[in-house]
Amino acid sequence: MSEKNRKRLHELRELSAQGGGEKRIKAQHDKGKFTARERLEILLDRGSFEEIDAFVRHRSHDFGLDKQHYYGDGVVTGSGRIDGRPVFVFSQDFTVFGGSLSEAHAEKICKIMDLAMKVGVPVIGLNDSGGARIQEGVVSLGGYADIFLRNTLASGVVPQISAILGPCAGGAVYSPAITDFVFMVEQSSYMFVTGPNVVKTVTHEDVTSEDLGGAMTHASKSGVAHFTHENEVQSLTQLRRLISFIPQNNMACPPRIPTTDDHARKDESLNDIIPDNPNKPYDMKDVIARTVDDGDFMEVQEHYAANIVVGFARYDGRSVGIVANQPAVLAGVLDIDASLKAARFVRFCDCFNIPLVVFEDVPGFLPGTDQEWRGIIKHGAKLLYAFAEATVPKITIITRKAYGGAYDVMNSKHIRGDFNFAWPSAEIAVMGPKGAVEIIFKKDIAAAKDSERALEERIEEYRDKFANPFIAAERGYIDDVFEPMETRPRIIRALDILENKADTNPQKKHGNIPL
Repeated sequence: MSEKNRKRLHELRELSAQGGGEKRIKAQHDKGKFTARERLEILLDRGSFEEIDAFVRHRSHDFGLDKQHYYGDGVVTGSGRIDGRPVFVFSQDFTVFGGSLSEAHAEKICKIMDLAMKVGVPVIGLNDSGGARIQEGVVSLGGYADIFLRNTLASGVVPQISAILGPCAGGAVYSPAITDFVFMVEQSSYMFVTGPNVVKTVTHEDVTSEDLGGAMTHASKSGVAHFTHENEVQSLTQLRRLISFIPQNNMACPPRIPTTDDHARKDESLNDIIPDNPNKPYDMKDVIARTVDDGDFMEVQEHYAANIVVGFARYDGRSVGIVANQPAVLAGVLDIDASLKAARFVRFCDCFNIPLVVFEDVPGFLPGTDQEWRGIIKHGAKLLYAFAEATVPKITIITRKAYGGAYDVMNSKHIRGDFNFAWPSAEIAVMGPKGAVEIIFKKDIAAAKDSERALEERIEEYRDKFANPFIAAERGYIDDVFEPMETRPRIIRALDILENKADTNPQKKHGNIPL
């Protein structure tokens, strides 16, 4: 290679590496944000990034774009490794045209998504963009649609993860929405279809970007964000952690991580975790922490629909998805938001061969006009559909209440639960004792001289009959009843047995989940 060619190559690489230049890089840093390349250095194993399309430039000439040709065109794309495992990545560069998406920009993203599908590895997108490049008009909109199509086709084939590390507005929000998990950073990232100015014009609402579409808004109210963090380093570090729980693609299994936590470990404190009063709460996260490897639980959507808990953990090194009712919040009742949250998580785990472990303590579905009018029937059916459809190993432990239709929905034996266990404190019935007695013995109680005493006696009778798991066990709906302290070893043995489970659904194009 001639010295002239070598010099030209290094010059172009340097131009591509500097993005929008020192002034704009400084402006990015002044906002407390990293550049596109700095983010990749944090996310990926050191020295593992292999860039693609560093020399791509836009092909537009209108509105002065013919005088602004930046190498890379506002997005850094390529492959790298996380804990030695390959991933494809794109990182939008806000220092170049505000990270706006052009035809060339979109082509770069589509190229690595196509490669990821061929190779069978996860796609990670680091989003920091002002939206479509207005100067390119419909061409940039077409670029978004090209990405949306690939997001949809890749769904359930390779994991897709989005980190929102700045603005993400308009059409840009729909790509992250299709991906499996969305990370956001507090006070520096936001997502919305229309910004505060348009909202004020149309609806006359005064709202800030943070309140309209900030990290905590989407984490606690909309459920769009699965993880929020105080800064970019935390967010990207936790993204690496998430990758450790999931497989490369839908034909692979999650990595098994060696642990020093004894697989036969029993925790006697679990025997006393259920209060004597059936109406008193306890924290289901304590149950989870005391049974999983090293107490390590990566909760998903912690701030949304807190009456149900979902997340990743390991048992004897095996990655599992945990779904658990949370009696410390709304008594663990299922409502619309909880159903949506859990259904989405269950379907992800089923897509990617991650066994499901369910901790059940559910008094039923939340009653009331608000829930009924907003469609608790169809939304609750989504969770039922997700569990029934799932073919991965499925294990349920009923810790206390399992009432009504919610008993069926929470991975019961009747919808192909593989191992269904119960603690002695389990209560499996159509409804709670008081409500049931008031229906069954309505006339008897009304005719009694002391109706309150008659009611209490009937409640006690009902509780003696149904506030235990043994009638269900007689029917085979519960495979075994064991002391709470045995939970960890029993789950691990069940996972061992189910390691080579094979189950299928009827052949079809796809089901029609009640959206």
